[in-house]
Amino acid sequence: MDIQRDEHNQNLNQILLEETFYVLTKKNCIFKVRLTRRGLHLIKETDQNLKEQVIPIRDIVGCRCLRSKKQSKRCVCQSISRSNSLEVVEDTSGDLDLNDTSAYLYIYAYLFQENKKRERTIVTLRFRSFDKFEDNNREAQRWRTIIKKLIKGESVSTGNIAEFATSHRHKETRKLLVLCNPKSGAGRAKDIFRDKVIPVLEEAEIPFDLHLTKHANYAREFVRTSNLFQWTGIITVGGDGILYEVLNGLFERSDWSEVVRTLPLGIVPGGSGNGLARSIAHYYGEPYLPSPTLPAALCIVRNHCAPMDLVRIETTSQIIFSFLSVGWGLLSDIDIESEKLRILGGQRFTLWSIARLIGLRSYGGKLWYLPADQPARDPKENVTYSCNIGSNTDLAIDSNLEAKGRPRVDSWYSANSKRSAYFSATASSYQSAAEEAADSRETNGGDGAEKPRTYGPASQIPALTASLSDSDEWRCLAGRFVLVHAGYQSHLGGDFLFAPDATLNDGRIWLLVVRAGASRAQLLQFLLGLSSGAHATTKTFEGLVQLMPVRAFRIEPDAGEDGCMTVDGELVDYGPIQGEVFPSLCRVMVP
Repeated sequence: MDIQRDEHNQNLNQILLEETFYVLTKKNCIFKVRLTRRGLHLIKETDQNLKEQVIPIRDIVGCRCLRSKKQSKRCVCQSISRSNSLEVVEDTSGDLDLNDTSAYLYIYAYLFQENKKRERTIVTLRFRSFDKFEDNNREAQRWRTIIKKLIKGESVSTGNIAEFATSHRHKETRKLLVLCNPKSGAGRAKDIFRDKVIPVLEEAEIPFDLHLTKHANYAREFVRTSNLFQWTGIITVGGDGILYEVLNGLFERSDWSEVVRTLPLGIVPGGSGNGLARSIAHYYGEPYLPSPTLPAALCIVRNHCAPMDLVRIETTSQIIFSFLSVGWGLLSDIDIESEKLRILGGQRFTLWSIARLIGLRSYGGKLWYLPADQPARDPKENVTYSCNIGSNTDLAIDSNLEAKGRPRVDSWYSANSKRSAYFSATASSYQSAAEEAADSRETNGGDGAEKPRTYGPASQIPALTASLSDSDEWRCLAGRFVLVHAGYQSHLGGDFLFAPDATLNDGRIWLLVVRAGASRAQLLQFLLGLSSGAHATTKTFEGLVQLMPVRAFRIEPDAGEDGCMTVDGELVDYGPIQGEVFPSLCRVMVP
């Protein structure tokens, strides 16, 4: 193992390119610069000592070759500008300084600092060894191409370095689809993307197509009907609501399995919740605050993807694929009822938590669950099902249900699910009710047209209408509950550490149960503990609070009561609901 480790380190530190440069961000300094698979090594050697700084490849987002710009006319009494204040432009610009034959390589990086923040750094290398710009530019382009290949994780060997010295230049093969909800959160999603994300995409030279959503379910319809294979990834900008739409639009396509296999999803937080974006940063140790969009932008440009579990949700009226949570009780009440305070962003949850503690409610019913170490089993068949998703599962869910003797459950949009992140709880100035109705008719192909079908892997647990009382595998809790919340990520919001032990693809649903009987003081302490994950460990809640990993669950509210049921923060019909996890069903962009 030590020999393999030594060989690996030698491979990482093998010099691919080396030259002496003027680094314009360091005054009057000459540096020897080396490029290895580990990163860019800036070496300053003096009579006294040797100083070396390494900019890791994983912290570099891109690089560009530029040329100096023609200087504006100056008064003769003005001094000549310093070399580090030269302006540079693309070599196709018509405003070039033809007297300067140098080629400038700008390298953009976001370095991890000791204060657990990332700092933007630009290293400028000036190539001027030759008398002609074309020769200097060729050398700059060779460095640029190899750096780009290293960023993308492509193979680079010392044996093929020479081929990059001619006309070989890096060509970006990625092109992203960006769907932005301008009404998310406090209504700043569009500004966030323009000011915080586009500059990073430009540094990485990644092209994109931006589409602003115009009404509820716009993103869902867009991904359901568009030719998605003209893009290499899908980016959502907004809250968890727009990702919910995109994900369920994907599973309304007959080619869903190919789409989720080839097109990773990226998330730029711009809403009130931002649970998945916060969770991804948590899993990979990326600093999230005070700049939550930076880790998301770095996820987009780094070209790294990871599998993510999804949960198939079944209600009495629809089938949904969920990436975040299912809620019943206190937390769902806070989420939905605080919609009228959406302009406040994430602060709306804090304010409404106080209101709900004052008017505390409990809900009666049964909670069924399949422990994480217990495999799912169809009670009609004495076999254990696996969760492998193969090509033979590329069938409509409705057909799968009928084939297994399960009653058909048509997929359709419930009226309640229309209450999405695009509309406030009060009258919306973004779209009138009449327009919404017209859009609904248009989306569904006119009056009487068949609603979009939901595709995806077949269910592996009993149908929602089947009884679980005779099952040996399923366990049941009955009584009154303050809340039941099933989450699959570590965070349900930017400051909401729901399941400290969760990972992106652990094949688990984390079921949080708070029984009725807790005092308001205890519940206040519980809610305060959600920001740090203390609710999962404190002794104060013993007997009242449970957090347990499961593979599937079912909630059966008592008849005659009313309340809120949410999936990924979206309101669904109040009534029986169940979910089952499908490991690694889709891919998401990660740092």
